[in-house]
Amino acid sequence: MSEHLVLVTAVGGASGSKSAAAALACGGSDPDRPGLLIDVGGRPPRPTLIASAGARELEERLTAHLPQLRAASRGQTCHLSSPEGEEALGLVRAALPLVRESVAVVHLPPARLQPLLAEDGIRPTSAILRADLASDRALTALAVADLLGRGLRVKVLKRPIGWVPARRALFGVLPADAPGGLPSPAFDFLLESEISAAHACYSGLDDEKADTEGAAQQERRDHASPRRGRGLRRHPERGAGR
Repeated sequence: MSEHLVLVTAVGGASGSKSAAAALACGGSDPDRPGLLIDVGGRPPRPTLIASAGARELEERLTAHLPQLRAASRGQTCHLSSPEGEEALGLVRAALPLVRESVAVVHLPPARLQPLLAEDGIRPTSAILRADLASDRALTALAVADLLGRGLRVKVLKRPIGWVPARRALFGVLPADAPGGLPSPAFDFLLESEISAAHACYSGLDDEKADTEGAAQQERRDHASPRRGRGLRRHPERGAGR
């Protein structure tokens, strides 16, 4: 079973949640432990020309156990799409044990978030909300409060990552510390093994106005403190298929 299960969705009409999910899967990958992106309701993925041996092995494992779904190795990651209907949650639950110790990221439509949280056998550790705070601040605050109440770490991404980093992320070749991608502290925060009493569970990525005063102060301490949690190694860039 995956040690880290991260949910990624949008609030309101915000765009860019899938590229954020792909960036997290890339940054959480190791050469022998590829990250898995499960895209609920997404288009069937295509394999890239270049993929790591670990990603190809995960693709083969998923294809053997879940032949009704489309899996594809992409760079250092593996992508899996599932239908958006009620059967999606059961398929996600069936795929997670196959990820083993790699990070698993589930990108899903907003309407599927609550049903997934209520699904037996799916225990997420953290979540990213892609939100436009200018128009959906109140709705974002409600979503954050609900996720915190369930014991999840929560990050709010107030703007999508850049076009070039987004494309690299979707091809599975965006390192954790690449310019224009998710900030490095975000990976440490979302992929920590445990939540300590002194560590806040919520942190905005780049808008402390959306945070409470205490959470904002904690975010500043996080940025000033040494990196901790699961080590993420820098990977060499690989060519991407077209």
